[in-house]
Amino acid sequence: MYENNDEFDFEENSSSFVKMKNKYRTKHQPKPTRKTSYESNKDVQLWLKEQAADASASKEFHPTMLSSQRDGPWIQSSLSQFYEEDLISDVLYIAKSGKEASVFCCVAHPSSGYDVLAAKVYRPRMFRSLRNDAVYRQSRVVVDEHKKAMSNSRAKRVMSRKNTKARALQVSSWIGYEYETQMQLYEAGVHTPKPLSHIGNAVLMEYLGDRERQAPLLREVALEPEEARPLFTQILTDIELMFSCNRVHGDLSEYNILYWEGKVIIIDFAQAVDPRHSPAVLELLHRDIERVCTFFAPYGIEANARELAYEIWLRYMGPLPE
Repeated sequence: MYENNDEFDFEENSSSFVKMKNKYRTKHQPKPTRKTSYESNKDVQLWLKEQAADASASKEFHPTMLSSQRDGPWIQSSLSQFYEEDLISDVLYIAKSGKEASVFCCVAHPSSGYDVLAAKVYRPRMFRSLRNDAVYRQSRVVVDEHKKAMSNSRAKRVMSRKNTKARALQVSSWIGYEYETQMQLYEAGVHTPKPLSHIGNAVLMEYLGDRERQAPLLREVALEPEEARPLFTQILTDIELMFSCNRVHGDLSEYNILYWEGKVIIIDFAQAVDPRHSPAVLELLHRDIERVCTFFAPYGIEANARELAYEIWLRYMGPLPE
């Protein structure tokens, strides 16, 4: 749900540099091409319009909270279908805003059985923010517009094209993959928010928190000494349970683990990978466990992350990759 991304945003920090450079440019120097925001890309705009067109006009959804947001119109269109399906009735506040997605605390419709729900709305620019992502791309199944799995060669061929179809496939496949992964893991018993619906570039799920505040990230919590070890054990159990479902989180840390009412809940599966597709996933598994061990070390918990990763790999995958 809540992600952290420290990528430098060129568009937001380059204006002063461009002005200074223009001041000293001679008439013989060519004018540089101005880099535009990814959201203004015509393929992205077409995709957003297609998502908005899918929503029925039978009901109007106009949350007051979104009226002051710069990107309010397309966020509104992203959430409208949930409103029309009687899943949400209003938007209360932004629980988390990141470069990949924003999470909104929404008032749940009475028929849903919930008081509040979390709506995660993905930004199209997320698909250029994942650096060194080759292992992620080769370690997951890509589905086509009919939600059928594509062969690795076909997926690679289609995704490499710089056209509308390739961009739309990248968007829908990435978001759909995260939703399906989270649903699969939730049903397997992993401590993660229950996903409820996925439409276009938005996912609706169980909300950790209440109408006034969201659940804090694990990094923001000072644990009681007696609860540290049980929580550490729970996270390791969830990591192994994910692995038994052929998934490795790929970016697990105290930044995407929530703490709520004495429990820890794992979120953000955008970079989850299938260990069956690449032996390089072993290092991602090790990194996930190492980050968890590092966080709990100040609480007196000692563990060998590499040994724990090897044990899980051997138990489910057999011999270690060379």
